[in-house]
Amino acid sequence: MDQLKKLAKDIRIDIIKSLSEAGSGHTGGSLGITDIFTVLYFNVLNHDPGNPEWEDRDRVILSIGHVAPVLYSTLAHAGYFPKEELKTLRKLGSRLQGHPGKEHGLPGIELSAGSLGQGLSVSVGVAISAKMDNKNRRVYSIHGDGELQEGAIWEAAMSAAHYKLNNLTAVVDRNCVQIDGKTSDVMELEPLADKWKSFGWNVIRCNGHDHTALIKAFKDAKAFKDKPSVIIAKTIMGKGVKEIEDDYRWHGKAPTKEEAERFIKEIIKK
Repeated sequence: MDQLKKLAKDIRIDIIKSLSEAGSGHTGGSLGITDIFTVLYFNVLNHDPGNPEWEDRDRVILSIGHVAPVLYSTLAHAGYFPKEELKTLRKLGSRLQGHPGKEHGLPGIELSAGSLGQGLSVSVGVAISAKMDNKNRRVYSIHGDGELQEGAIWEAAMSAAHYKLNNLTAVVDRNCVQIDGKTSDVMELEPLADKWKSFGWNVIRCNGHDHTALIKAFKDAKAFKDKPSVIIAKTIMGKGVKEIEDDYRWHGKAPTKEEAERFIKEIIKK
């Protein structure tokens, strides 16, 4: 667990550095979901950074494309591309654009993401394809809680249950914050677990910053054989930097050079 904790710190630091260098981007969500990405890529996934197109790899479908900084930082730390390239985030001609795009040629990108609500439908298709090909690869679909206000999510959820896609795990970053404020003010989602259950899913709830709990949640999802599983992971937007935690104004705001220096010092001390 100490190694995962150190990795999560390093990934958060590189998120802040790249966003500060870019001068734009999404800080809060990227920091908040870092522990989930750390556990997923360094404990759960069956993947090979040296062979990113390996046919039997597990697929990670990032539906909330605006938290691309955490995906990029995690991929770099996993060895998909040099960490130095993180400095090019959102720069003209960079492979690391504001939203992930397969057309830019960055290894490890499975979906060109931007418009919310589409990733689960793609994941259902990918999971069905694996079943048809008799492959054991798994599909992990990553979502924000505000994104669940999209109707397409629930159409896809219904389809996944209908086809009994036990090779599909959705992860909900339940930080209770979206671009305009609290999800409870914009559009109430609760009772969220009951909604997923009513659509035929196996529901697992956990602390999205507890690495041990996350590992167990992913293990339990993999072991469940009759339904698709959803992990509702309770997180804190901006996790690791106290002054921006749970502050919706940091949804799409990048730190200045001075702020970045201060934020990094705080993360190192923890």
